Amino acid sequence: MKSVIIVGGGTAGWMAAAGIAKAIGSTNLQVTLIESEDIGIVGVGEATLPHLRYFIQSLGIDEREFMAATDATVKLGIEFVDWARVGDSYIHPFGDYGLPNDGIPFHQFYHKHQSNGPICDYSLPIVAARKAKFELPSQNASSVNSTYRFAYQFDATKFGPFLREHSERLGVKRVEGRIVNIEHSSDGNISALGTEDGRRFSADFFVDCSGFRGLLIDGALKTKWESWTKWLPCDRAIAAPCEHKGKLLPYTRATAKDAGWQWRIPLQSRAGNGYVYSSQFIANENAEREFLNSLEGAKLADPRVLKFETGKRKKLWSKNCLSIGLSGGFLEPLESTSIYLIQQGITYFLELFPEFKDHSIRATEYNRMMDIEFERIRDFLILHYHATEREDTEFWREMKYLDVPQSLKEKMELFKECGRVKTYANGLFLEPSWVAVYYGQRVIPDNYDSRVDMYPEDEVKTNLMRLKSLIARSADNMMPHEQWLKQFCKIPHSPKESLN
Repeated sequence: MKSVIIVGGGTAGWMAAAGIAKAIGSTNLQVTLIESEDIGIVGVGEATLPHLRYFIQSLGIDEREFMAATDATVKLGIEFVDWARVGDSYIHPFGDYGLPNDGIPFHQFYHKHQSNGPICDYSLPIVAARKAKFELPSQNASSVNSTYRFAYQFDATKFGPFLREHSERLGVKRVEGRIVNIEHSSDGNISALGTEDGRRFSADFFVDCSGFRGLLIDGALKTKWESWTKWLPCDRAIAAPCEHKGKLLPYTRATAKDAGWQWRIPLQSRAGNGYVYSSQFIANENAEREFLNSLEGAKLADPRVLKFETGKRKKLWSKNCLSIGLSGGFLEPLESTSIYLIQQGITYFLELFPEFKDHSIRATEYNRMMDIEFERIRDFLILHYHATEREDTEFWREMKYLDVPQSLKEKMELFKECGRVKTYANGLFLEPSWVAVYYGQRVIPDNYDSRVDMYPEDEVKTNLMRLKSLIARSADNMMPHEQWLKQFCKIPHSPKESLN
């Protein structure tokens, strides 16, 4: 393996370029990225998961520099408003609830003693998020301040160019050009690409980051698509930034609407907004009107309309082509999983990096692992829609009575029976995430772990009250999120001042 060509820039393309170049090294591999400035990127503002921090660190990027350059803020979790019932609100945090005891999950103790207040009171990232407070997690494993992680909210249109500069320093070669021709070798692999100005580029391996077009994986290799719209019917998004109002909050908000949901992503200088909806249940013009009327401040750009289909390729690695990002699959941005899937795709690829022309065995293993990632995220997203008591619109009636995948049905039945979260070795969302959505959307277990009864009730109640007080004090002692950003990222002004 001497050369790799990446088709398409944006978040997926430049993450792939930087990741491959850093891991393999420019002396061992020539990485070339071909993109056209005439072809826009989808990026409309990104909310991420904590995993991206480790990717940024692995590239040798300074976190302060990255956050300042991309207009980034801190994200401690996602607030869900009006999902189970209109008026409900809960946060899915990037951290634990309470502390486990002798291997028994905290929520099992909580379930027996719910009179001590809502479960969110036992999550430090939730309490801190509600107070708009933040500090870096503690490295002391015995401290309650070590029980959470954090992610970023940033401007996606700035993330790609930032990574481009870093990638070029790592030896990545960028080519400006529009691809109009794809050549194949006798074994069906891709051998070369041709641009409209007559240039020809050959390589041993190709990475398709061309977005929904799937220029290589679909256009050249005709790799089939598996649609999941029967479970996730939203197929449109309207996006536009607006002015900030109020505090700079360290979390993303997802508010359920009549035919989908609306995101709010607070950046340093503005708020990113979007309405994800199903065109089966609302006309596009009505969705746009509903969206614009709900903006908290003055619109800073005209709305962009995106069309999509939830699902994935049957094979994300086909022959000598790997599809990363939207070319390989799309799961709506409800839990900010798009960049995680890009990152995980790059990670698995580097672990299985092909050394020979026949890499079918490695491709099979890659596809198996990515299938697991996609399917487990799919189930988690469906849970948000299906675990609802709402029947006030046709969309929510449809989702409430949805025939969900058997894998999700089994997970929900197990939790409802005894409060146990089905565990797995591979996949993104672990026990605290499932607990957050279950309790937040009123899926309450009928029973709890019988081992809890071995502990004296008075002692458990006392410990719960102590923990609740400790978490509240810890959050109070944190710095206001906006103040922390000014100090950590050295932003030159208050986000509010930038609007004057």
